[in-house]
Amino acid sequence: MDIMQTSDSSHHGIVENSPYRTPYGRHVESGNLGGSWYFSRKEIEENSLSRKDGIDLKKESYLRKSYCTFLQDFGMRLKVPQVTIATAIVFCHRFFLRQSHAKNDRLTIATVCMFLAGKVEETPRPLKDVVLISYEIIHKKDPAAVARIKQKEVYEQQKELILIGERAVLITLGFDLNVHHPYKPLVEAIKKFKVAQNALAQVAWNFVNDGYAEITLILTNIVTPNYAYLITAP
Repeated sequence: MDIMQTSDSSHHGIVENSPYRTPYGRHVESGNLGGSWYFSRKEIEENSLSRKDGIDLKKESYLRKSYCTFLQDFGMRLKVPQVTIATAIVFCHRFFLRQSHAKNDRLTIATVCMFLAGKVEETPRPLKDVVLISYEIIHKKDPAAVARIKQKEVYEQQKELILIGERAVLITLGFDLNVHHPYKPLVEAIKKFKVAQNALAQVAWNFVNDGYAEITLILTNIVTPNYAYLITAP
């Protein structure tokens, strides 16, 4: 089977032997799934499934940044808004909070997260486009990849992998697809400053975008006035 896999990742099935659970013994209370995303750095480090599978912090940070870079490129190729890309990144971070990098190919999961984010943010892209473009990016060093993914058998295999992966991601996330981004409140805050707003907005916007890729983890749904988000820096 021609699977989406990079040379430095171990693919043992999307979620093989990896439990679907609220991590670290947390219980969802009052139906508030968002509450399951509150963790201290100590909790994250001590309970990392990737760490238990032999992946150290440095390696895990690299893996996280690599799928963020992939999603940024992927999103631009799909021509989706930055908010959709950011949502895909958050979904990916959440997934690997509860699952191990050792047992899940990060670029396959990232592809699934982009497909899912497109629907959540009401900017859906056809599954065919998602499969073709993702495969081309992942295998960009292979000149035969573009022709290979257009073969019916290969395409159908990749399509099925994404559909299976979508179910796995949804279960792992506990069907909690609520994500609050800082973009809207950022624009509203900038309007209050009597400065060159366009220039400031661009710098701030770029800072936020870079933050999604540079951070160790994004945990959402912490309530603050008008918006909610928490960034835990590396």
